[in-house]
Amino acid sequence: MRIVLAEDSTLMREGLTRLLIEDGHQVVAAVGDGEALVAACDDHRPDVVIADVRMPPTFTSEGLRAVLAVRRRHPGTGVLVLSQYIDKRYATRLIEGDVRGVGYLLKDRVVEVGDFLEALRRVAGGGTALDPEVVRRLLNRARDTESLTRLSVREHEVLALIAQGHTNESIAGRLHVSRSAVEKHANAIFDKLGLTHVDGYNRRALAIVRFLDQ
Repeated sequence: MRIVLAEDSTLMREGLTRLLIEDGHQVVAAVGDGEALVAACDDHRPDVVIADVRMPPTFTSEGLRAVLAVRRRHPGTGVLVLSQYIDKRYATRLIEGDVRGVGYLLKDRVVEVGDFLEALRRVAGGGTALDPEVVRRLLNRARDTESLTRLSVREHEVLALIAQGHTNESIAGRLHVSRSAVEKHANAIFDKLGLTHVDGYNRRALAIVRFLDQ
């Protein structure tokens, strides 16, 4: 796949570039700030973007704001945020609307290179890849909402795993329940969030978006 990489740390940027090339991907641009990221995406139209959150000049949320701009200008481009930080405001905006092709991983929690590369492939293919800690922080934003109180503890667990990009079969394995039980929980979530008439993957995607957007 064709990738644009945005990371202000030279060592991290070069290390990721080598890793991606060794895995058979083409890094069409490797940049160090948000403006350069948007420009590179305009020039190269990559399959997926990998971006840090905090980049020059203020080292606050330039990376995430640039990623949001990329999503607006090039909706078909997958975006994988790879950072040490969770920016709850912009992370929530990132998954509003169409959550397909979106990932948010924490650098310190990526312990296996294979897991990172698998998440990248999932995002590039239109799936989601959200670190469980990112999901937990975002869910806490809605801790007192009506939608949250309507979901059971098990439904919370299922919804969090849906947000991380797991299939029903994968969720069943992680929760040690049957696939049919997961399907029942998922359907209950869709019903409580008013998504019973939305079809297919969009229903799963909108479930987490609707929940976090309360």
